Amino acid sequence: MAQMGRPRAFDREQAVDQALHLFWEQGYESTSLSQLKAGIGGGISAPSFYAAFGSKEALYQEAVQRYLDTYARVTESLWDDTLAPAQAIELALRRSTKMQCERHHPKGCMVALGVMSAPTPEHAAVTLPLTQSRQRTYAGFVRCVERGIASGELDPATDAKALATVFNSFLLGVSIAARDGVRHAVFDAAITQLMRQWDVARAQAV
Repeated sequence: MAQMGRPRAFDREQAVDQALHLFWEQGYESTSLSQLKAGIGGGISAPSFYAAFGSKEALYQEAVQRYLDTYARVTESLWDDTLAPAQAIELALRRSTKMQCERHHPKGCMVALGVMSAPTPEHAAVTLPLTQSRQRTYAGFVRCVERGIASGELDPATDAKALATVFNSFLLGVSIAARDGVRHAVFDAAITQLMRQWDVARAQAV
């Protein structure tokens, strides 16, 4: 008996990457099924799309996980105790800004932009992994500052959450600025200025 149907005319791994770029660029709600089908290519039909990915939401979740497993790892230095706290923070900032300005993918950070990806309440759960990733990055900055205080490098009166918010807010803002055309060299210079906030707290240490 002849086999029914035909093989998919697209590479699934490549299709997820293409969908990732679309969601990264436009967000969840603004990316339509027709755009996903066109971006994936191979003349995929709606039934084939659902057979391959289940739903738009399921594809988005898979794309988000791929982002978290790859691009988002630029801030992992925040959790590396072999690095000095200030070094861990500076490395995370420089690696993230470099990634956000690269030309082979959309500008900015999908995690930071996720807050605008699905703004309506009914889709809040869709972007939960991005929300959790933002919370983890902030916690990483707090942890680094707390390490600096515990080691005696920073003034014990330093407000860990306040100083961490300085670094975290800068990083969140990079996504918008990068899309507005700010160049990587400008961000790199800005980080040098930003790290002086650490030096101010260190200079006050007894």
